[in-house]
Amino acid sequence: MPAFLVPSPLVVAQSLAQNFPTLFMSLLYTLKITVISFVLATVIGSIIAFLLVQNRFIETALFPYIVFLQVTPIVAIAPLIIIWVKDTTMSLVVCATLMAVFPIISNTTQGLRSVSPGLLSYFRLNHASRLQILIRLRIPSALPYFFGALRISSGLSLIGAVVAEFVAGTGGTDTGLAYQILQAGYQLNIPLMFAALLLISLAGFLLFALMSWLTRRVLAAWHESELSPS
Repeated sequence: MPAFLVPSPLVVAQSLAQNFPTLFMSLLYTLKITVISFVLATVIGSIIAFLLVQNRFIETALFPYIVFLQVTPIVAIAPLIIIWVKDTTMSLVVCATLMAVFPIISNTTQGLRSVSPGLLSYFRLNHASRLQILIRLRIPSALPYFFGALRISSGLSLIGAVVAEFVAGTGGTDTGLAYQILQAGYQLNIPLMFAALLLISLAGFLLFALMSWLTRRVLAAWHESELSPS
């Protein structure tokens, strides 16, 4: 493979070092979009999951629309969102949130419903309220599913942010790594493209590692999925 198409790791490292101030600021902007959208997806997805579990009619009515929104490619709807939402940063957040919210809804809903029938009958036999069943039974049962969704959605938030930046293609003071890749492509600066791509990959890996660590910290003391084999 020609070196101008696939540069060596040394050339990529040199390009990363030479352009690090610009790439670092772009990384911070992309991470800002990622974190905001991830938090929004977690909050919105959890609320929707709680609503779906409380009423089968609500689940039957809303879930098809949720699935429809998920299977629609974000690349197809991102231009519309960017047009409708005048603020560029907010439009990027909306796109990334839409991409990341479905695993939270799906996994959390499944977790809230995956309670032991025996325990559920025991709670009802003792006249536990719906709120008590939710807090003391359903939420603890759903935590492994919820944290599994966090690991997935953290990466999807980053992917959504990058894809939305590609579609927006905006410059100025607030530019993400996707914009740096676009500019490097226009200039045929392949090493810079690889350097920006490397930072995106590292950011995704660190997000997944952070969510995995958080999962172990929360679940390791009591849930069998994280218990160390004796």
